[in-house]
Amino acid sequence: MAMEIRVPTLGESVTEATVGQWFKKPGDAVAQDEPLVELETDKVTVEVPAPAAGTLSEIVVEEGETVEVGALLAQFAEGVAGAAPAPKAEKPAAAPKAEAAAPAAAGAAKGPEMPPSPAAGKMLAEKGMSADQVSGSGKRGQVLKEDVLKALETGITAPVEKPQAARAPVAEDDAAREERVRMTKLRQTIARRLKDAQDTAAMLTTFNDVDMGAVMDLRKQYKELFEKKHGVRLGFMGFFVKAVIQALKEIPAVNAEIDGTDLVYKNYYHVGVAVGTDRGLVVPVVRDADQMGLAEIEKTIGDYGRRARDGKLGIDEMQGGTFTITNGGVYGSLLSTPILNMPQSGILGMHRIEERPVARNGQVVIRPMMYLALSYDHRIVDGKEAVTFLVRIKESIEDPQRLVLDL
Repeated sequence: MAMEIRVPTLGESVTEATVGQWFKKPGDAVAQDEPLVELETDKVTVEVPAPAAGTLSEIVVEEGETVEVGALLAQFAEGVAGAAPAPKAEKPAAAPKAEAAAPAAAGAAKGPEMPPSPAAGKMLAEKGMSADQVSGSGKRGQVLKEDVLKALETGITAPVEKPQAARAPVAEDDAAREERVRMTKLRQTIARRLKDAQDTAAMLTTFNDVDMGAVMDLRKQYKELFEKKHGVRLGFMGFFVKAVIQALKEIPAVNAEIDGTDLVYKNYYHVGVAVGTDRGLVVPVVRDADQMGLAEIEKTIGDYGRRARDGKLGIDEMQGGTFTITNGGVYGSLLSTPILNMPQSGILGMHRIEERPVARNGQVVIRPMMYLALSYDHRIVDGKEAVTFLVRIKESIEDPQRLVLDL
């Protein structure tokens, strides 16, 4: 039986994807649930599996092309696998492919007329504004909620042309030695979100250092017993997640966000943990981390890390975070100023542990020290709150018993 392989629903607010890689070619036998094609969205990479055992009959959309949700990707023959298509059948296949491209091109031409996102539409109605008063930054010029907020904050009431950065001329000899690679949708989204964070938030960073000796001694003492009982290694990240939650409870502004002219204080703690992958940085979210024990946090982070590197994370697992932790120390970073993960108002940067001379009780001693950096949105968080927040984390890490006693 002939079947159609179409672009699946990709998650909230995700309307299109780029065909990354076909794992099969026409005529290949395919087992049920075996991956057929990889789709790159602006948030995650998704594999489309075979709906049944059979044969991939025809590929309609080639690698590198952009498709919308529901678009036809391929034709599939269910049943006995292995029968390759006849040679003549491959050439006519280009006709329906060209026809399929026509609506897509027409849709692209109508980009500026794309309706605003649901959240943006609601806010526009509440503020008595129309979509043509806001410059859209979404796909095909779609107006997003962030665009409306930016327009309200800056007083912009008409679309503003964004200047295009011109590339400097390159010598002919140098041009021949360059390699031009199209940015993935994930990388494009990372670039856009980081720039939006700089353009929107009043971002500032405060620093402190922390003596990691107590946590390292605790790990050394209980490492084997912890792993034997819980089946997971005792790492540093679990301690920092716990310390962050304690600090967020005391300084709720760091767990808030701006929504128009309102401040939204979140009485839940979804902590995002940044993970570096070959495709770019992703931030899976440990939901309701305040309700988890140390072992459960470590298991969740470990699972997210493995699946992030394999491209197996779901979109819903990277949404809804209220605060983010990023650990540049795993790459050897001594100090950095992390960029906010908008619309969050705070992000904690961890760094490498380094033995340094410090003063203790009038004596110079060598201690394992780590620099901490808190970048925060100064529109929401005052300097005193930011500094206090970071000091609370320092206190919890240097005296981990405070985490057990909820102090």
